[in-house]
Amino acid sequence: MTVSEHQRKTRVALLFGGRSSEHLISCATAGSVLAHIDRDRYEVVPIGIARDGRFVLQADDPAPLALERSPEVVGGDAVLLPTAKDSRALTAVDAAGAMRELGEVDVVFPILHGRFGEDGTVQGMLDLVDIPYVGNGVLASAVAMDKHFAKTVLEHVGIRVAPWMTVSRGEWRREPDAVRARLGDFPFPVFVKPARAGSSVGVSRVDSVLDFDRAMEVALAEDSRVLVEVGVSGREVEVGVLGGRDGERPRASLPGEIVLEEGTYYDFDAKYRGTPTARTECPADLDEATVHALQDTAIRAFEAIEGSGLARVDFFVSPEHGIVLNEINTMPGFTSISMFPVVWQASGIEYGDLITELIELGLAEER
Repeated sequence: MTVSEHQRKTRVALLFGGRSSEHLISCATAGSVLAHIDRDRYEVVPIGIARDGRFVLQADDPAPLALERSPEVVGGDAVLLPTAKDSRALTAVDAAGAMRELGEVDVVFPILHGRFGEDGTVQGMLDLVDIPYVGNGVLASAVAMDKHFAKTVLEHVGIRVAPWMTVSRGEWRREPDAVRARLGDFPFPVFVKPARAGSSVGVSRVDSVLDFDRAMEVALAEDSRVLVEVGVSGREVEVGVLGGRDGERPRASLPGEIVLEEGTYYDFDAKYRGTPTARTECPADLDEATVHALQDTAIRAFEAIEGSGLARVDFFVSPEHGIVLNEINTMPGFTSISMFPVVWQASGIEYGDLITELIELGLAEER
C-alpha cells in the first residue's frame, strides 16, 4: 500500500556490520534490504558498525554491499545515538568535529549476526533509550546466541536436541586429557563449534580423535567456550518463524531442506557463496504430519526463549532419530537468497513484504 504524499514516511535506522566474525554477511544482508525495502513507506538511515565498534553513517546504496565485493564498514561520519529516552534523534559528527542533526528515527532494524549484535547487547542498548527495534529482545537474543543455554532451555520444555558437552578455553588448557576422555562418550562424527557464533564460523566436523585438537583450536579462536555435539544423521530442514499479530501465536513457514553431498556439511561457503556440494529445496518434500510437527516444534522453541519478531529454526529429520532441533537463530541470514526469506516466499510472503512485516512487528512490540 502506497502512503499518501501528506504522510511522513517511517524512518528506519538500518544497523549492520559489527564486531563479530559475521561482519561481511551482515553487510551483505543490509545490501539486500536496501535494495528491496518499500521506499514508498520507509526512509532509511544506513548506519554501519565498523569492526572496532565505531558507528558510522553509510551511503543509502546497496551496490557496495554486494557479497562478491567482500563488503566492510570502514569510513563515514560518526553517528551518535540518543542518550536518553525522551529523544530518538541521531547526530552525525564529521572528521573535523562539526555536528549535524540527522533527525529522529522511528525504529531500528539491527541486521547484526553473531556476538555484539545478535546476542542481546545492541538490544539492551536500544531498550535503555526506549527506541523500538526489529526482532528479538535481550533475553531471547542472549539465550539463542549461546548454544549451551539454548539447548538447556529447549531440553527443559521437551524438545529433542543432539547430545553435547561444553568445554571452556580454560578447561581445555588445564585438562585436555580429561576433555579427550569425555569425548570417548560420543560416537564419531562429532561437530565442534563455538558456543556463540553463527554462519558455521569456526565449525569443524571431526571424524577421528586425531582431528579433535585442531578443531578445538579453530573453535576456541572464535569464543571462550565450545560445544562438542554428536553428529545426527538425517535431512537438514529449516523453518522460519514470525511473531504473532495482536496477541496471536507466532507463525511458522513451510520447511525448506538443505540437500548435501555425502560426507559434506553446510559450511560458510555453501550457505553464502554457493557450492556444488549443497542446494536448497523449498518447500521440502515431506509428508503433511512431519511438516506440522516441524512447524509446531519451531513455534514451541520460539516461545520457550520468549522470542519476538523472527527466528529460523534448524532441524535434523531422520527415521532413526525423529525430529532433532539443531539451532534457533534470532537474526538469521537475510539476503534475498538466504533460507529465511526463501521459506517465507514459499509460504506466500515475498521478500519486500517480509521486510515490511518485520518492521511493523518491531513498531508494535511492547518491550
